[in-house]
Amino acid sequence: MVVELEANQTQVQRIVRSKAFRTSEVHRNLLHYLAEKSLSGTADSLKEYTVGLDVFAKPASYDPRQESVVRMHLARLRQKLAEYYRTEGVDDPVIVDVPKGGFRVTFETRELAPAPVAAGVSDGVPRPEQSHRKEIVLSALLALAAACALVFGVALWRENTAQLNPATGAAGLGTPELRQLWDPILNTNRPLMICLAAANGEPGAGTAGGAFLLGEFLSHRKDNVLLTRGDQLAMPEVLMDNVVFLGPVSGNRQIEALSKGQPFALEPGGIRNLSPRPGEPAFIPDQLPGASGAAEETHALISHVSGLYGKGDILYLSGNQISSTLAAVRALTDPTLARALASKLKSPDGSLPRFYQMVLRVQSMDSMPIEISYMFHRDLSPHSVAAQPAKR
Repeated sequence: MVVELEANQTQVQRIVRSKAFRTSEVHRNLLHYLAEKSLSGTADSLKEYTVGLDVFAKPASYDPRQESVVRMHLARLRQKLAEYYRTEGVDDPVIVDVPKGGFRVTFETRELAPAPVAAGVSDGVPRPEQSHRKEIVLSALLALAAACALVFGVALWRENTAQLNPATGAAGLGTPELRQLWDPILNTNRPLMICLAAANGEPGAGTAGGAFLLGEFLSHRKDNVLLTRGDQLAMPEVLMDNVVFLGPVSGNRQIEALSKGQPFALEPGGIRNLSPRPGEPAFIPDQLPGASGAAEETHALISHVSGLYGKGDILYLSGNQISSTLAAVRALTDPTLARALASKLKSPDGSLPRFYQMVLRVQSMDSMPIEISYMFHRDLSPHSVAAQPAKR
């Protein structure tokens, strides 16, 4: 029992030191607390009220019926544990989980099969369980490699900008236009979730490339930045975080639900204009290059809308092609492009709308944007966003 207890405690320490938990002190504290209670045998008596007081420093007047902070962070903790075991913890000897319906942490010892040396030598034919495990490991390594690429890009950018200006790491917060466009999202205590649209469970090249550009831009502007895939984004995260979503929203029910009812909608093959003004088309089609190899013309849709129940912000940088997603990111991170777009959004008093949609025309070659130009936009009210989460 002592050996098992030490193994479980070691596994908890391994998890809280992982990349998946490195940027989230609140979830490290929550896991530590629940694991300690579970290992001591007192977790079954825990109440939401007690967790709120002990972990989140809530006052004695705290009412769990009116404030769902414990439930939301518990759901987020389960998701982060699942993320950890898909990547860094794929071969860990102990699986830690917090089953729904309570606060007790479970510890399951994973049975590690012995290396099949004899079988491999005898006939040279891989067993089904070997092939399945190999697929899991390769998928995990691929996901980890993508995450490492983004982290490396952020680290490299920080190093370069620190050399430019050791005192601040960069030239302040950028141009006035960049500040106007990004302040509602970055100048807040809410964590920022970068969410990559995923096709068949993997982010596409356009979303991965856009994430790298976004990592460069955000590296010296926001500390609490998280990264996830669209098919793993949960409603508690949308409620607690600001979200930047890269790529088409199709396939993610939560994000699709929040993006309904807007004047412009990204569809396969182009952008639908649901309320055309005089001179505007009802549908703006993408034109892909033919056999002649001419430049392709695609379109990007930038949507900055209110978050769930009017809390926080969601920014969609969307397009059907690699080039259009990259163009949407560039339009809001390049000072020259941001200045041009802000001039189109500005009201007579010089202010920008908090929420808006904007359509861009993108000329590209070999999936690389070479010209990005404004087409039209709409100012949005905070109430033009779905107020209810998607039904499961």
